[in-house]
Amino acid sequence: MESPSVPAAVPPDDEASAFRALADPTRRQILEDLRGGELAAGEIASRFSISAPSISRHLGVLKGAGLVTERRDANRILYSLAEEQLALCVGRFLSTVCPEQIVLRNTKWRSAPEGDAS
Repeated sequence: MESPSVPAAVPPDDEASAFRALADPTRRQILEDLRGGELAAGEIASRFSISAPSISRHLGVLKGAGLVTERRDANRILYSLAEEQLALCVGRFLSTVCPEQIVLRNTKWRSAPEGDAS
């Protein structure tokens, strides 16, 4: 039985798809780039030294895994990070293999800059 602190269940196929998508460094970099907000496909492609069709394939894998969403704006396709799906997939895995205290202790630095008392 799952504890209340475990995120909602993610179908195993979705979780496996997310981890396959995260296995590639280019796709992880795309996700990092999308942290700043929505980007057009062309903007994403311009950040890499690989071809636009290759970036398009990477975006397709991320979309198929549910880690990014897309919307059309005239002739552009805009991509956004699907934060909740990413958090559910990775969070569920972490919650099953790592004690919660370790995960929280090692991520506290993200919430407050070093030396910041707030």
